[in-house]
Amino acid sequence: MHAPGTVGILLIVLVELLLFGPNKLPELGRAFGRTLREFKSGTKELITEESGGRLSGGNSSEANTISSLEANGTTQLNAQEAEGKKSMS
Repeated sequence: MHAPGTVGILLIVLVELLLFGPNKLPELGRAFGRTLREFKSGTKELITEESGGRLSGGNSSEANTISSLEANGTTQLNAQEAEGKKSMS
C-alpha cells in the first residue's frame, strides 16, 4: 500500500475541516501529537527493556536490578491495593 499524495492529503484535511470545524482541528492535532510521542517513548522503553539496557549504554546487570526492583515495588503496591479493597468490602 502506498502513501497518499498531495491531493489525497488535501482531501483528508478538507473532510476533517467539514466534519470537525476549524475550532476543533488544533485540539485534534495536539492530541494526535501527544499520542505519537507517548507511543514513541513506550516503544523505546520496550526496546531498552528487551535489550537489557544495552542500547542506552548502561550496564545490563544494573538494568536488570532496576527492573526487578520496579517489578517488586509494583507487586507490593498491587498486594496493598488488594488488601485495601478487601477491607473496604
